[in-house]
Amino acid sequence: MSYVITRLCVDCVNTACASVCPVDCIYEYTGDDHERFPKQLYIDPDACIDCAACEPECPWEAIVDEGDIPAGFEADVKLNYAMMEKREDFEICEFDDHDRPPPADVAKNKEKWGWPS
Repeated sequence: MSYVITRLCVDCVNTACASVCPVDCIYEYTGDDHERFPKQLYIDPDACIDCAACEPECPWEAIVDEGDIPAGFEADVKLNYAMMEKREDFEICEFDDHDRPPPADVAKNKEKWGWPS
């Protein structure tokens, strides 16, 4: 198993997670199929060493251990694995310093996606 970046990252991309990844397994999509691969970050499940360093760094709380994915978010696991089929359309994510969102924005984003409380 590996860690998964869920849809809570869609359009909220913050690369703090990439700054702590010891194996550079966090990627961004550079291809044209944004219907299949939305604007978010992705974790390469083959490269992830399950160190959990990225999880607390994600200001949007979008990173979850694959075994702890909540019901209704199983497609997010499949999406991270799908990146392996299109590896040529992904690049290792570069760390870009961003401000952390306020807690109210994080809560609003979770509500938007139906994240369980």
